[in-house]
Amino acid sequence: MTELINRPAATPQRVCLAWTGASGLPYGLRLLDTLLSAGVTVELIYSQAAQVVAQQELSMRLPSSPDEALQLLQQQFPNRPGKLLVYGRDAWFSPVASGSNPPDAMVVCPCSMGTLASIAAGLADNLIERAADVVLKERRSLILVPRETPFSVIHLENMLRLARAGAVIVPPSPGFYEHPQSVADLVDFVVARILDQLRVPHTLGKRWGGAV
Repeated sequence: MTELINRPAATPQRVCLAWTGASGLPYGLRLLDTLLSAGVTVELIYSQAAQVVAQQELSMRLPSSPDEALQLLQQQFPNRPGKLLVYGRDAWFSPVASGSNPPDAMVVCPCSMGTLASIAAGLADNLIERAADVVLKERRSLILVPRETPFSVIHLENMLRLARAGAVIVPPSPGFYEHPQSVADLVDFVVARILDQLRVPHTLGKRWGGAV
């Protein structure tokens, strides 16, 4: 079967970012920071389980209200050239819910296996799943960052199905050839790989065989 490769041809202007209930929200938060710093418009959606993970991993109270979440994140990332929009999980009138106004790309980071399975099955029961469905059908770039180990056969088959549909699977597996000195260095390694797939310029570490 021929695989569909839907990488963006240029730096995206709009990226839909979804946070779900998998461990790894530090990746998602750092990705938000780097995208906004690059001047990208970010349309953020997060699940109820992501709110639990935010509290557990970052001691961060992520409000249920999109307006309150927007205010919190704008305070955390002030003076960024990019624009942040936050949508509720049932905001069916948001742009990302329709193929008439899809984002240039979408990243689910971190991506739970439940969300991955729902996207693979085309369920589209909430805005995260619907936005991913829209991105796939409109041949835009969909990047999934699944944080689970070990992978079961079901997980692997779902990832293969999505890869064949054009999604890019980026497991958060940091390399150690840069001699990381902190957890932040490990997070940046993974975020850099995501930004590369999006073709968003960055300076998060050295490139193999070259300068920063």
